[in-house]
Amino acid sequence: MIKSLKGVLEARQVPIYFLAIIGGAVLGLVTPWTSNFESVINPALAVMLFATFLQVPLAEIAAALRNLRFIGALVFANFIAMPIIAAGLIQFLPADPMLRLGVLFVLLTPCIDYVITFTHLGKGNARLLLAMTPVLLALQMLLLPVYLNLMLGGKVSDMVEAEPFLHAFIWLIAVPLALAATLQVLVSRNEKIAKAGTVLDLLPVPATALVLFIVLASVMPQIGLAQNAALHAAPVYIAFALIAPFIGKLAANLMRLDALSARAVSFSASYRNSLVILPLAFAVPGGVPLLPAVILTQTIVELCFLPVYIRLVPRLSKE
Repeated sequence: MIKSLKGVLEARQVPIYFLAIIGGAVLGLVTPWTSNFESVINPALAVMLFATFLQVPLAEIAAALRNLRFIGALVFANFIAMPIIAAGLIQFLPADPMLRLGVLFVLLTPCIDYVITFTHLGKGNARLLLAMTPVLLALQMLLLPVYLNLMLGGKVSDMVEAEPFLHAFIWLIAVPLALAATLQVLVSRNEKIAKAGTVLDLLPVPATALVLFIVLASVMPQIGLAQNAALHAAPVYIAFALIAPFIGKLAANLMRLDALSARAVSFSASYRNSLVILPLAFAVPGGVPLLPAVILTQTIVELCFLPVYIRLVPRLSKE
């Protein structure tokens, strides 16, 4: 039954996410006190990432780390090609450092949560991409400050501090990953824990929806102040969404990947880590509500592109 329910949740996750977005937005508009929800975003994110990491068997992480061609394609697409594309796209934005910071926050960070299921829906190697999630998350946290300084220069040093990055690495990567690894060991050794642990397989979609709901509810009381910024960012996100799957295909071709792995790279290049990057946005002095609004605009754009990607990506990399 749990396996069946998990399948239903995964098959209907996009409508669930949109309902969470709409529900959070409506609640935030009618009840201004929801701005206090900001304090629970990090714990909700930690639960979401714990659920994501729990799906990654430790043995598969080790095997994935030996797949150098796949790693090479992921690194080229997400940390070389896409930053170049992002640097070009922000030139079409107004010369507002905060707006450009918000766009770069999200475009420079590859998704590590719902992209896994989307890759499966697009007939890609979701298991291999899933095994790479801790690596992708660690790399983006390390490289994001470097890219921000390169693209925004000295302006960014006054807006972004190192402490939130360290905090995010500890509580959003190290702790959830350690807890997931510990639970996996216990499950493998104890049948009763294994049976109870199967319930946690249901967590990823509800946890992601909860994060979307909380974030929208916390931002909406002030969203009117950031409406223009979100409208400026939307065309850039649409352009990025149109380019990204082809960059992933190029990276896969360079590394001579099989069709399933190539599709995984295309999905990875196309989806961004908007939810996980939000704590960094909230930590920027004066960044609320502009940064969260700009980042969440990208989430809405990429979810709208899912039906396109599910049809396009398999055609780009035929078996």
